[in-house]
Amino acid sequence: MATTDINVPIRERTATPASAKLRLGSLTALVIGSMVGSGVFSLPQNMAAGAGPLAILIGWAITAIGMLALVFVYQSLAVRRPDLDAGPYAYAKAGFGPFVGFNSAWGYWISAWVGNVSYAVIVFSALSYFFPAFGDGNTWQAVLGASILLWLIHILILAGIRQAAVVNTIVTVAKIAPVVLFVGIVAVTFKLNVWTLDFTGLGNASLGTLAAQVKSTMLVTLWVFIGIEGASVFSARAERRKDIATATVLGFFTCLALYALVSLLSLGILSQPELAALKNPSMAGVLEAVVGPWGAVLINLALVISVIGAFLSWTLLAAEIPHVAGKDGTMPKFFSRESERGVPSTSLLITNLLVQAFLVITLFAQSTYQALFYIASAAILVPYIFSGAFAAKLALTGESYQGSERRTGPLLAGVLATIYGLWLVYAAGPAYLFMCAILYAPGIIFYVWARREGNQRVFHPVEAIIAVALVAVAILAVYEMWTGAVSAL
Repeated sequence: MATTDINVPIRERTATPASAKLRLGSLTALVIGSMVGSGVFSLPQNMAAGAGPLAILIGWAITAIGMLALVFVYQSLAVRRPDLDAGPYAYAKAGFGPFVGFNSAWGYWISAWVGNVSYAVIVFSALSYFFPAFGDGNTWQAVLGASILLWLIHILILAGIRQAAVVNTIVTVAKIAPVVLFVGIVAVTFKLNVWTLDFTGLGNASLGTLAAQVKSTMLVTLWVFIGIEGASVFSARAERRKDIATATVLGFFTCLALYALVSLLSLGILSQPELAALKNPSMAGVLEAVVGPWGAVLINLALVISVIGAFLSWTLLAAEIPHVAGKDGTMPKFFSRESERGVPSTSLLITNLLVQAFLVITLFAQSTYQALFYIASAAILVPYIFSGAFAAKLALTGESYQGSERRTGPLLAGVLATIYGLWLVYAAGPAYLFMCAILYAPGIIFYVWARREGNQRVFHPVEAIIAVALVAVAILAVYEMWTGAVSAL
């Protein structure tokens, strides 16, 4: 999960003066910075927990195709429908109706604030290297510390404070430099005999078949690319608009290379079972095995700095999503309330109360960072799937295209992005889809509220069927979790 350029709220983004325009190199750096978050620091363990080297290679290949298609989808839609600037949910709403659009907004919001819970957990999991009482980030000491951090950030945002340029630079360096250093060190010390020890992973019966291993990597790879749609927010800053697509592709492949190298090279330092047993951030454990304790200290400190910065940015984003949706009538109007400083105060309060509630749940459920980011990854699939489907729909109907303009490329990108999203739904498995259903179902109340505020028809027949089905799945999920048939967090 990654930080995006949300230091300036969406409603305040205006044209950038010519003197402040960004060239290709700066745009590429911004794109890379927006995609690198906390996930990369835990990739070695997260990937090895369910897969061997071959499956991880295949997983990254599938991710490269699917996420690149999504990159092209958002680039295409930004050009085709510049009037839709309220986030990914706007594409779902324009293409498939208000209820689908609402659920895309709701799912994106869930992903953002559940992702923030995972940030809080991983920060204190990293700090446990220095203060063991924090454990895996889910002890009472860790939850107390995370709660204090959460409400300090809340106060900062209410005061109208945004990250200064210097702080952003420090955070970006803290993200990228240790990762590059890690890749360089493990590449030099890489042992081929360790990497090929059980290349297929079939020697470990607990991993299952190769297909099962590949499935286990999917939500992990999705997690580290969440925020890729945020790259389009830099378009107003570009010296040349065509540089946006180039910068996005360059940034994507740079991050893909870093992510793949971190997870694959680690398998040449420690075996798959050893990596799977590491606590997160697992990059620390891998580097410690190579250079000694200072490697673990470096990675843990880098992660704490990086994630605190990301926590602030994604708190702003999580609050902005329902705020904008409240202003355009997708969600109830009370979400659109602002403070005198222009901060979405009501949306911010509700968002952080939910984060606080889930922090308490992590204490009693002993939920881990990995379980939380699986939920965040699964929750964001709805807006991703319908963004791809909307791009394909525009290409098929010819809407927004000139008469002789070629539509094959955008159609292919839209179809691939949609198929990739549906594959991820399958890969997520019942436990996380059930949890998402439980989180999505209450949204129907707010959808009905918003529609009545606007004196609009609540449901069309197909939408009513979808709503009933969603509630039914949520009830089934609660029952399955209550009886223990499916595990919760």
